[in-house]
Amino acid sequence: MRLGVAVPAAFATLGGVLLAGWSGLERYQSPLLAILAIASLWLAFLRPKLLIWFLISGLAFISVQQEWGRRLPAGLSGEDVSIQARIVSVQDEIGSRRLLLAVEKCQAPDRLPSCTALRNVRVSAYGEHAFQAGERWQMTLRLRPPRGFANPNAFNFEQWLWREGIHATGYMRQEPAPERVAAAAFSPRQKALDLLLRQPLELRTQRWLAALTLGDSGQLTQEDWALLNATGTTHLVVISGLHVGLVASFTLLLARLVARLISPTNWRLRAWPWWLAGVAAVGYATLAGLAPPAMRAMVMTLLGLWVLSGRHSPGAWQAWWLALALILIVDPLSFWRPGLWLSFVAVGWLIIIWQGRQRPTGAKGWCWALLRSQLLLAPLMAAAVLLAFGRIAPAAPLINLVAVPWVSSVMVPSALLGWLLSPLPGLGLLMWWGFEQALAVFHQLLVMAVRYAPLWEPASALVYPLAGVLLLLALCWGLPSVPQWLRIGVMLLAVSLPWAPQKQTLPVGVLQVTVYDVGQGQLIELRSATHRMLYDTGPRFRSGFMPLQTLWPPGQQFDQVMVSHADMDHAGGVHSLLQDHVVSQWVAPQGEVLPVNALACVRGQQWQRDGITYRVLWPPAGENTLSANDRSCVLEVSIGEQRLLITGDVGRDIERRFVADLTPPVSVLVAGHHGSHTSSGVQFVRISRPLHVIFSAGRDNAFNHPVDDVVRRFRQQESCLWNTAHDGALSFTLQATQPVEVIPWRTKPGVRKRC
Repeated sequence: MRLGVAVPAAFATLGGVLLAGWSGLERYQSPLLAILAIASLWLAFLRPKLLIWFLISGLAFISVQQEWGRRLPAGLSGEDVSIQARIVSVQDEIGSRRLLLAVEKCQAPDRLPSCTALRNVRVSAYGEHAFQAGERWQMTLRLRPPRGFANPNAFNFEQWLWREGIHATGYMRQEPAPERVAAAAFSPRQKALDLLLRQPLELRTQRWLAALTLGDSGQLTQEDWALLNATGTTHLVVISGLHVGLVASFTLLLARLVARLISPTNWRLRAWPWWLAGVAAVGYATLAGLAPPAMRAMVMTLLGLWVLSGRHSPGAWQAWWLALALILIVDPLSFWRPGLWLSFVAVGWLIIIWQGRQRPTGAKGWCWALLRSQLLLAPLMAAAVLLAFGRIAPAAPLINLVAVPWVSSVMVPSALLGWLLSPLPGLGLLMWWGFEQALAVFHQLLVMAVRYAPLWEPASALVYPLAGVLLLLALCWGLPSVPQWLRIGVMLLAVSLPWAPQKQTLPVGVLQVTVYDVGQGQLIELRSATHRMLYDTGPRFRSGFMPLQTLWPPGQQFDQVMVSHADMDHAGGVHSLLQDHVVSQWVAPQGEVLPVNALACVRGQQWQRDGITYRVLWPPAGENTLSANDRSCVLEVSIGEQRLLITGDVGRDIERRFVADLTPPVSVLVAGHHGSHTSSGVQFVRISRPLHVIFSAGRDNAFNHPVDDVVRRFRQQESCLWNTAHDGALSFTLQATQPVEVIPWRTKPGVRKRC
């Protein structure tokens, strides 16, 4: 049996992409390029037949390496650069707009590194300027390299920026004022969006029509995405194989009917209907902007048409490998997108479960085929989503049984017919009215599913066992000749595993502490055997975004939340806690204005939980004239000789008032006011003698926290210094008999900080 070209091409491309991803650091680029050049010369002389695969691998390698080279140089972080760029997309936010820009020219100050390699940037624009996709603007930006927060079990924003090909983030400067250089060129997609906005339809209908038919998923709100994610139906809305496949199928059906009328004796031999279906697939994906999901769907649809046509076509698996190779060659960054692997796993599994079976015929046959495909696909996709995102939508299998035929046979046809008939007065709007009614039914179905079967994020210890059981369930029911008793047994195991009792992870007398990476703000979690507490809630940004929203799924239980004071960098996440989680007790200084009924934190308060002592060292009882910073709650947590001290934003004068209550040395100190010069005075540092000091600060923050004087004071005491801006979230365990070891969540390969 011949291997063919598809499998070698796919493996060659995968090899080049993996090698380039591993060699992302610049110091590896030159040696690897030299090795590739030498190897290609060696193959050209000794194994010329293998040279083509090596060249394909080299092409993928160079494409990814170029992406590394386009990132904003570290020397330009926080600096102003002047650019001329085309606006790719505009997304409205609270008080601002989010712009995705394709940079055409970039100029940095003479003394700084060049930014000519910069290509795509994502910035916030404040002010009253009106932006439209396709326009060209001259503007001044303050940028930073693409980074995100580094927190345990949280969304990796930096990786998302990388795989989306975004090379810098930042914001637009108001001075000098931005200037529009050129108006937007003609764009069928933009004209279609403008036409859609003029229709007398509900806003929700307009959003979903834009996403479902034009690929403009940015129109969907956070609530829309949350609903889709919670029900496992995201694939029905983004332009995917379902939509492109439907367009190609309808075009093929109509073309073959015409061919049957034109040449009734040999219409089956006509090739032009297949070509027309391919053109329709390409045209629709292009109209949708050729975003990665649309491009992926277009390639897979074209190869699917080739296989089904039977004209010198490859087998199903050859087409599968060829599609993978083509997509990775055209868009190497898609290797890091979970959607690519979810799509190919789904298609591969469909090939397996239908291999050797007859093509269904008639309405009954197609209904049974759809039901069988959905039931056999559900456990495998649940396992894949669980491994990729750490969550499961329990209602997804049942919802998709109804939603897939409803979307494919009612919503998408009515939406596309609306566009087709839009030149005819009233007819297009009538089709869209039908879509609006179908959308209302679909939306209500999703809302009911979330209400009775909400999104489930299992404990981390359960993720791999549960994914393994789901995979085994899919194999047992999808593969032939599997004993019935094994199928039933695996099904019972899959149902019972989520209900298995979880072992208590922390014994009495042990405290697990995490200082989260939330930018210029503070959020600390303290967890013991039966008690869970937060000190501060992180910041709330101008856009309304709260980093706390990314840390846990909704429905968390907190026994106690202590807010040091009401400044937005400490109390910004209170609204998220009120909306999405349950808090048994709030604690805050008297006089602070918060949207909760809080117990006042008062000097001298003391309590114990799970063998751990909590003590409030500040502020004093009663009303006072202190500033908001100086009346921050100061909390000491002790287990035996180990002590954690959190001082909020109190100043040096306040530190001198409670420092006598400390028993040095302090095991871990979360430095006051993010390392500001107003806190961490000389006397306090010398008396407390902290072994570890953590600065909770934002990267490249405007206040230069932590300041040099404070850093020097702690270094003179030989403290081990940590900073969430560089180290990410910091975790450590307090227990009486063990020294403290701080573990950073952002580490460089092969580098481990030790103190």
